[in-house]
Formats: sequence, structure tokens, C-alpha cells
Amino acid sequence: MSSADVMIALPEIFMAVAGMALLLLGTFLTRNPTRVITWLTILVLAFVFVTVAWETPARTTAFEGMFVADQFGRFMKLLVLLGSGLALAMSTGYVEREQMSRFEFPVLILFATLGMMLMISANDLISLYLGLEMQSLALYVVAAFRRETVRSTEAGLKYFVLGALSSGMLLYGASLVYGFAGTTRFEELATVLAGDAVSAGAVIGLVFIAAGIAFKISAVPFHMWTPDVYEGAPTPVTAFFAAAPKIAAMALCARVLLGPFVGLTNEWQQILIVVSVGSMLLGAFAAINQTNIKRLMAYSSIGNVGYALVGLAAGTEQGLRGVLIYMAIYLFMTLGTFACILAMKQKGRMVEQIADLAGLSRTNPMLALALALFMFSMAGIPPLAGFFAKYFVFLAAVEAELYTLAVIGVLSSVVSAFYYWRIVRVMYFEDAVEGLDRPMEPGIAAVLAVSTAVITLFILLPGAILGGARIAAQSLFPA
Repeated sequence: MSSADVMIALPEIFMAVAGMALLLLGTFLTRNPTRVITWLTILVLAFVFVTVAWETPARTTAFEGMFVADQFGRFMKLLVLLGSGLALAMSTGYVEREQMSRFEFPVLILFATLGMMLMISANDLISLYLGLEMQSLALYVVAAFRRETVRSTEAGLKYFVLGALSSGMLLYGASLVYGFAGTTRFEELATVLAGDAVSAGAVIGLVFIAAGIAFKISAVPFHMWTPDVYEGAPTPVTAFFAAAPKIAAMALCARVLLGPFVGLTNEWQQILIVVSVGSMLLGAFAAINQTNIKRLMAYSSIGNVGYALVGLAAGTEQGLRGVLIYMAIYLFMTLGTFACILAMKQKGRMVEQIADLAGLSRTNPMLALALALFMFSMAGIPPLAGFFAKYFVFLAAVEAELYTLAVIGVLSSVVSAFYYWRIVRVMYFEDAVEGLDRPMEPGIAAVLAVSTAVITLFILLPGAILGGARIAAQSLFPA
């Protein structure tokens, strides 16, 4: 390991050192360690965010080619860091109120974020697996963090068992690829698999790797854990699951398919089309009869993954750009919606039923307006940001002549608008039985304000996301 390697991976190294230091500090603090460690963790994430944003890296590798830094990784790391920091900021009041006040919680979020950043910069099947497992091990624990409740323990156990299965599938696929290609390095795999005589074993390995990644992004048919984990896990954990890990897994999917397996585009494109169609349709129809808003958001996230995969299935620079734009907008839509869910309290008790939102427009008009904007944005109603997210991925599919996929995407989006509208109808056209508590916690209010501003003002100031996505996509498609 040289000093140049350390400088390239400095943000990740700093996060690892800071995480261990915070873990030690938490054991010595005697007064309110959770709040102190939480805000110190947010400061660490903010510092790393500024460090990553300050860099303008040309493509460079470190640690003998196992770690890569480029504009694509930079863009996705910024989204992951932003999602982790905002999710942690929303959690402060909930953690103290719901007896989750243990300082290990923010440290686990920090280590999970570190694993995501390693996933995004993976340039080898081995480093890919190490980053994935570092993220997953921390997520298993936070899913079951309220170990005194049956729902949280059940969520953590389901996620652990199915996550271990998916990790085994991914590792088995990586071993098959190594056995038939003779290497685990992405650049060398791209050269070997670009030939005409690609072995069937390597293709089967690709299928297993794709299945393992599909679990991490909760895509059909590997979605079965999502509704139960989203409903059972503590709400701040659910918000975190729906944002940062999904973005990191989508970045990993794009880097793997458009890097070492770009020579097998025809093979993995068929997989993505089937997975995308299944995710969009399931997300559209399965959410219709849901009464728990967290469970509804689980099916919504499955549908959103399907829409993002439409752009990736195109296999073009335009398609990847659409995916990056979609994930950036999805981050703010999701965190804003979960900020509203975290504000759903009656007499200090969290409520999760859609019926509990009845009459919210009269008891808390600003919260109702914000939630309505997020619902309309997820439905793809212009001029909100969600419309442009879907527009770019569907446009890429049309340009790649995937007309059927684009049509199915539009139709499933129309169906999903029904259950988004149902939430708005409950808030504005039903009588309130009992209003939600006021005022809102400062962390939740801040996240809600930022997310609402991004969703509503995107049409006026789209340059940061669109320009960043264009540069990031170009780094995976060099001229």
C-alpha cells in the first residue's frame, strides 16, 4: 500500500478511523452518549461529503486495481452520504422517545455507509463482496435494533436469513465467473468476456451475481423481504433502508453490468427487462390494498426500482444518465415522505395507518401539503421532480427501441397513481378522528423543508443534478 493509494481512498479510511473512535468515545461518555455520538457521526458524514464533493477525480485506481475513484463513484457517494446524514438527523427524537437510546446506532449507520462507499468504488469481485458484506452486517443489526419488540426482531431475522442467501448466490456467481474467466478484476473481465467465445459458465455466473444484487435493491422476484422489514424495523431505520442502501446497490449494479460484463449486454439486458417489468407491476398492484403506510412505501420502493432499471436496461449512456437522475430525485422523495411518517404521532405514540391521516389538511395543513407534494411527485405528476425522473428513464428506453418496456412503465405508473392519490384523498376529504401531535421535531422539519424544496423547485434549478448525472454517466462510457 502506497501513499498514493491512501490519498485516493482517504474519505473511506477517514470514515473507518472515525467510526472506531466514536465507538470508543461512546463507551466512556456517561451523560447522554447517544445524542453526542449521533451529532458527531453527522459531522463526520458532512466532512466526508465536503471532501468527496471537493474532489474532481479523473479515473484512478488504488490497492492494485481493486478500488476505483471516478466521477460516477463521486456522484453516487454524494447521494449515499446525503441520504445517510439526513436519515440520521431525522432519527434523533425517535431514538430517545422510543427507548432506542444506544450510542451504537449511529456508529452502525456510519459503518453501513462505509460499506456502501466501498461497494460503489469496487473494481474487483472480491472488493465488491467485502463492501457488500460490510454494509449488510451493519444493516442486519439496525433492522433488529429494538430487540425488545417482536416486529423488529422478526424484521432483522428475515433480513438476515434472506440476505445471507443472496450473499451466497452472489459469491457462488463470482466463483463461477472466476473459474471460467480466470480473473476477478473488472478490466480483465471486460477483456475476456468481450470475445465471441464466451463460456456458458460465465453467463451462469452473471445470472447468480445479478440475482444477488437484485436482492439488495429489492427487485422482483427477490423482493420478498421488503414489506415485512420495512413494516417491522424502526421507522428511522426504514427511512435509511429506503434511501442510501438502495442507491449504493443500484450504483453497484450499474458498475458491474456496464463494466466487466459489458460484453454480455444482450444476456443481462434480458434479465433486467424481466426484473424491471415484474418490479413495476408488483409495485403498482400490490400496494393498492395496503393500509399500513410503511408497508405501502415498501411496495412503492419496489416499483421505483423497476422504473430505475428501465434506464439501465437500455445499456446506453443516456440510460445510465436517466438512472442517476432518477436515484437522486428518488432520494429526496423518499426521505421527505418518511419525514412525514415520522411526524405521525398521536399523544406521543407513533401511528402508521393511512387512516390516521384523515383530516390532516385541517389539523396540520403544512404537513398535509408536503405529503401531498411527495405523493404527486412519486406518481409522476408534472411539474414536480418525479415527473422528470420517469421522463428521462422512459426516454432512454424509447431511444434504445425498448418500446414495450417503456409502455409497461407508463401504464404501471398510471396504476400506482391510484394509491398515491388515496393518501391525498384521506388527508383532504375525510374527517379527522384525532389530530397528529404538534410541533414537529427540528430534525424532521429540516429534512422535510429540504426535500420539499428540491421536489418543487427542481424544474427551476435542474442543473446540479442533470449536469452531475451527465458527467458521471460519461465516466462509465469513455469516448
